[in-house]
Amino acid sequence: MTQLIACLSTGKGTWSHVSRLINEESWDKVFLITNSFGKENFTSSEKPVEFMEIDQNKPLIELRDDIKAHLKDKLDGDVAVNLISGTGKEHMAIISALLQLGVGIRLIAHTKEGIKEI
Repeated sequence: MTQLIACLSTGKGTWSHVSRLINEESWDKVFLITNSFGKENFTSSEKPVEFMEIDQNKPLIELRDDIKAHLKDKLDGDVAVNLISGTGKEHMAIISALLQLGVGIRLIAHTKEGIKEI
């Protein structure tokens, strides 16, 4: 099965995009990397998600290491990644953590035609 890792942070309209990704596909697991505001306020998912709360004020390397530690031993098989929400710093930390964990990723997005690999 496929697991979804999505950044849930800043950007107008991005939370609804992430919500559609979660709800319109069958995911084995869903991991949302977010801040405390996102963890407390995101309720658009009809499916169970695992939140990973990050401190966006940490330096990039520490942020990467936090994400890596959280996801270690939790990922197997196919991993789909969506970075529509968030900042470049968050995106760099997520991609670096996944690569260092040795995980192959597919970048995905919700389009007019449904969920597509980009």
